[in-house]
Order: sequence, then C-alpha cells, then structure tokens
Amino acid sequence: MIELLKTFMNGLFQPSIALTLTIVAVAAMYRYRRIVTQNKLVASLVVASPVLFFAISAFDENFWIQFKRPDNIPIAGMMFLVVFFTWFALKLAVDNDDRIREGRPPKEAEPEEEEKVFVWPDLVYSELLCLLLVSILLVVWSILIPAPLEEPANPQLTPNPSKAPWYFLGLQEILVYFDPWLAGVVIPTFIIIGLMAIPYLDTNPKGNGYYTFEERKSEVFLFQFGFLVLWVFLVFEGTFLRGPNWNFYGPYEYWDAHKLVPLTNVQLSEFIWARWLGIGLPSFWLVREFFGIVLMLGYFVALPVWLASSFLRKYFEQMGMFRYVIFSHLLLWMILIPIKMYLRWTVNLKYFVAIPEFLFNI
Repeated sequence: MIELLKTFMNGLFQPSIALTLTIVAVAAMYRYRRIVTQNKLVASLVVASPVLFFAISAFDENFWIQFKRPDNIPIAGMMFLVVFFTWFALKLAVDNDDRIREGRPPKEAEPEEEEKVFVWPDLVYSELLCLLLVSILLVVWSILIPAPLEEPANPQLTPNPSKAPWYFLGLQEILVYFDPWLAGVVIPTFIIIGLMAIPYLDTNPKGNGYYTFEERKSEVFLFQFGFLVLWVFLVFEGTFLRGPNWNFYGPYEYWDAHKLVPLTNVQLSEFIWARWLGIGLPSFWLVREFFGIVLMLGYFVALPVWLASSFLRKYFEQMGMFRYVIFSHLLLWMILIPIKMYLRWTVNLKYFVAIPEFLFNI
C-alpha cells in the first residue's frame, strides 16, 4: 500500500502534471479565497501542507537523501514561508475587501493611536530580541549542519547534476526550453524591466498602501502567477526533482546516474515539413522556418492587436497605445514560458524557429 502511494505521488510530480496542479492550486486559492482564509480547517491544511509533506516524506530514504543536503534545507523552509505569507496576505486582502464592501476604510487606514509605541525602548528592545534569536539560530544551524562546501573545481570531475545556486535554479530550468541568449539574457532582462515598469504601467490608485484583491484582481493574480508558478515552482523543481544528467525524478525515486531517458529535440520545421507534409527540409533557412516565423509574428504582433479589441480592451483603453504594447509583450513572454515547457514535455518540441546559420533560435 505504501509503495503504491509512493508510485502515485511520483506520478503526480511528473513535470507536466506538477505544473498543471500548481497552476490549478494558485487559481483555486484566489477563486475560493474566502474558504481558504476563513475556514479554519481548510486554512490549517493550506498553511501546514508544506510541513506535512516534508515531515511524511522524510521517512522515505530516497527523499531524505536529497532533503538533508545542507543546501536543500533552506529551500524546504522557503517553501513553508512562501505558502504561509501568500495565505496571510490573501487573508488580509479578504478582510479589507469585506470592510470596503461595508463602507468602512481598510484596516491600514484606521487610526491606531493606542498601538503606537516609542522607538526607545519598545522598538529597540524588540529588535534586540530578534537579533539575539536569529544569532542563536544561525550558530546552532552552523554547528548541526555542515556548510555545503565542495573540493576545488576539477574540470575532469564535474558534479552530476551540476546545479546553480538556488536563486538561479529558475533560470537554469528555463535554459532547458529556450536558447541561451533568451534564457540567460533576454528573459532575465524582461523580468527586471517588467518589475521596474509595474508602477508606470499600472496606475490604478486602488490598493495603494493596503491589502486588497477585489480591487486589483488581474494585477494580483498575474504577479502571483509569475512569482509562484514561474519562479518558486521552478526553484522547487530544480532542487528536488532534477537529478543526474538533468533527468526528472519523483520525490521518492532513487537518483540513478545510469538512468537513460530517450529525448529527441524536434523543431517546429521538422514537425511540419518532415512529419506532416512528408517531404525533406528545405535548404534555405527562410523557407525552412517560414511557418515558425509566421507563428512568432502572429504571437507577438497580431495577437496583441486582437487582445486589445477583446480580452484586454479595458487595459488598452486605460493604458493607451505605448504602455499597452509594453504590457502585452511582457505578458506574452511570461505565458510563452509554460507553453514551451508543456510542448517540450509532451512532444519534445525544442524551438519554434531554429536558424543555426545565424545562431538564432526561439
């Protein structure tokens, strides 16, 4: 029975299934936010879910081998913190939405004269206690858990798998699905520019200085989708599910360095010319990649125009042409990441446009 349960859980953590469940969980959390935040049983299960998962899984030998690695323990703690503070922020947002619906100001706007304290000694005393507790925690941590230091780099003996630091694992995972110039330069640049551009693209004055969801549903959900699904999930995946030879392993599966996973990278042009039309690939790159180029032009040029007159019409009218173009392209790049992930996992599609003659691939 236990082995069947482990096999079932390993199946749930297959990349396509795990990503789908993560997206569904995030959407369900915000769709049924009142149940998630106000029902004590459901709230307890949501907040305690990472702790329960790691506590139960720790009894499995294969899981424990990966969990007890010194550089993996903080990631497990980060999972709990992300879930808890996401739930806590949603709870505060639901409470404020109820207050606004009743005609009262948000909790943050209420005067709290009775709760004001002096910097000295109240605030400094609390900060001193936090300083001492964190220092004790770090000292105990450094004594009980050895630092994850390895021997000097040896080009003849590389680690398998060779992983980046945890904060770069998301980008390392994106490298599997995109060309290095995109995954290593363009997408990180768009992430930074997008975060910097949020105050200029989103000029909605509501929700400024207080928690809310109903006044900023699309904005909050898009931000959480990018953070939880396209970053935290990728960090978790790269930490606990990526093993030797960068293969996927279930949480209770032994990391066998000799595991061979047949994987053939297929380009869109090969699907169309060779598999669907049954003829050889044209030698001229423009003819060969014609369908992929048209697809990408349609995705980044025609699709924003169509969205401006349909689903994103409200944003187009509020933002104007210039800001809408920036917003729509940042949104399309964000959506392209899970699209490429699903296509790679299901049909082994590598690139929509593959032009090795110019080192240009999308």
